[in-house]
Amino acid sequence: MTHRRLSQAIAEGDGISVLVHVRDAAGARRAEENGAEGIVVREVDDDVRAHTVLPLLAYGPEPEDASVADAVVLAAADGEALPGRADRCHALGLEIVIRVRDDEELEHVLEHVDPEIVLLTADTADEEQSPLDRVLELLPDVPAGKLAIAELVDASREDVEELERAGVDAVLVSGNVEGLVGDGVPDV
Repeated sequence: MTHRRLSQAIAEGDGISVLVHVRDAAGARRAEENGAEGIVVREVDDDVRAHTVLPLLAYGPEPEDASVADAVVLAAADGEALPGRADRCHALGLEIVIRVRDDEELEHVLEHVDPEIVLLTADTADEEQSPLDRVLELLPDVPAGKLAIAELVDASREDVEELERAGVDAVLVSGNVEGLVGDGVPDV
């Protein structure tokens, strides 16, 4: 099986890339037709893999083999187990995306795993802080040369534009990608 490189799909596009959570093959097909540059699934599924040429990111339990996914999300919260899980995924030929919630997790991940791609999440946002603001607060700590994905499942087009201006490489969303990219991600 030839793997599709998530990092390449994110890095080579013009502007910010949109990665879309889908539930099934029909959702993957729609997301691809509407301009997504990657597909995200909670459960790895041969049917989804068969219906898209986009990189497939497994978000959830890591796959037992690399036949149906190209990349996998691992949580920085796994602490001491993370380097071993990352090594196992690399051995399977999977790219790893490390999900971080705060600057301490990011620092730990960069020191012990040094991933090419980090997924910035707003899980630790204060009540007064918007998810967008929390992600943007984490972004300056991502070193140059690393790819940053913002996890904002309910992102608006304005959020995507702000993330792009800030230098985020991709945004992970669910739902209508067409409303986010329209005729293409806007130039900013």
